[in-house]
Amino acid sequence: METLFLLLLASFLPASISHGPEASLPRKEGQRPPSCLRCCGPSEQPASITASRFARMTSDSFYRLPRIRPTIDITILKGDKGEMGAPGISGPEGEVGDPGPQGQLGRKGQKGQAGRPGDSCKQHYVAFSVARTKALHSSDYYQHVVFDTALVNLHGHFNMFTGKFFCYVPGIYFFNLNVHTWNYKETYLHIMKNEGEAAILYAQPSERSIMQSQSLMLSLQEGDEVWVRMFKRERENGIYGEESDVYIIFNGHLIKPDID
Repeated sequence: METLFLLLLASFLPASISHGPEASLPRKEGQRPPSCLRCCGPSEQPASITASRFARMTSDSFYRLPRIRPTIDITILKGDKGEMGAPGISGPEGEVGDPGPQGQLGRKGQKGQAGRPGDSCKQHYVAFSVARTKALHSSDYYQHVVFDTALVNLHGHFNMFTGKFFCYVPGIYFFNLNVHTWNYKETYLHIMKNEGEAAILYAQPSERSIMQSQSLMLSLQEGDEVWVRMFKRERENGIYGEESDVYIIFNGHLIKPDID
């Protein structure tokens, strides 16, 4: 009996306990309390529960969804390499920089090829000594003194036919002329370089004949000529000679060549 009484009492408790001010208001019998309150205008439709929840979540920073920002791999969109453009205009020249440090010593190069053979005509040794065994007197014109005996004529640089020495090797040369004078006659000779007078050999007339000599050094270039000339007959002059003895001698040799 006590159990049945407690069950009946529990069924009547919700209707008799009041919660807040709304419980004190008089309630009509058979009237149900409204489920929701209208919060929108007459022409608007009430928002659905899903829409209101989405609006509440988007307005609140706590429920805001993260923004998705897609990233694009630029290397996928990179095109082919283009052609090289035309060179631009050169800029102004800059200042000269300081010299750099000395580089390392390079490797020794290969042995070079042998050079061409030299000219066989150009010798470093030149010498001649020629003699005349016949006397010679002056005439109306200048005369070449030619020689008929070659004592030394290295490489044939002295021309026995013309009586001239031809220079094949440039350099410094020494020349010497020895003659025998004639009694009572003047001796008047020139040692010639090309067409110019380089030195004179002179002796005055005398009752006695003597040996007369002249020496000099000349700087010659290739093609120069050295020879002996007798003066013409404005003055009676001559040189003495015999076939049995040698009285007239012309010598010359190279002292220092220009070609080392």
